[in-house]
Amino acid sequence: MYGDPATVRKILTELGDTWAVVGLSSNERRPAYGVAAVLQRYGKRVVPVHPKAETVHGEKGYASLEDIPFEVDVVDVFVNSDLAGSVADEAVSIGAKAVWYQLGVIDEAAYERTRAAGLDMVMDRCPAIEIPRLG
Repeated sequence: MYGDPATVRKILTELGDTWAVVGLSSNERRPAYGVAAVLQRYGKRVVPVHPKAETVHGEKGYASLEDIPFEVDVVDVFVNSDLAGSVADEAVSIGAKAVWYQLGVIDEAAYERTRAAGLDMVMDRCPAIEIPRLG
């Protein structure tokens, strides 16, 4: 329901290759770490966004989306659903083209706000699962 194939394909292939990954740290045991590595293998620039602002996978990290000094195409969200709405609002405010909520992350009100602002959005899906399916 929150990730129709056309929108998934559009975000992964048409909207740009700079992905801010909110919740990405150097903790290799966290899902964000592995997903970011897959995105890089498929040519995406992965920008870590985490309070620690760590460098991950060779990319400088930032404490918030607002701190990123260049354009971000997609905001990939690895925070729980209670916090995800504010991240979607920040994605709108920085001019991102799309928001991607990871598996288990759902906020219907944020989905409506984000879509109303003109951004594409997917919820409860994983780009590391979806991108290899594109062929």
